[in-house]
Amino acid sequence: MTEEDEGGVAGAERRRRYWKKEEKRRIVAESFSDGASVAEVARRYGLNANLLFTWRRQLAATESEANAAPSILPVTIAPSLPLALGTSPEAPGRMEIALPGGEKIVVGADVETAALVRVIKALRR
Repeated sequence: MTEEDEGGVAGAERRRRYWKKEEKRRIVAESFSDGASVAEVARRYGLNANLLFTWRRQLAATESEANAAPSILPVTIAPSLPLALGTSPEAPGRMEIALPGGEKIVVGADVETAALVRVIKALRR
């Protein structure tokens, strides 16, 4: 007895098929059209219906991320405060960031932007 793959050809290798993003979008859009059956659309393109459902979820997640409003934090400008003891008038500017939980981050003007971004991202978790 010889082993055969799904295509019925002995010794043939199955190859993974790669779909371009445009093709995936077109097939997903077709699966959402009125009266369309996901199983029928998948069969038409030689897909497993589960793969088409996965593409639909991925596309929905991508679109929701693209349409999500950016997080905006309230900003207030406070009057300048007197210098603390031990600081010199020539000291570079500073910024104080008050977080919703009451925590404060005091940042000097010389802080690296990348470092500040990492700190803020870590605090958002």
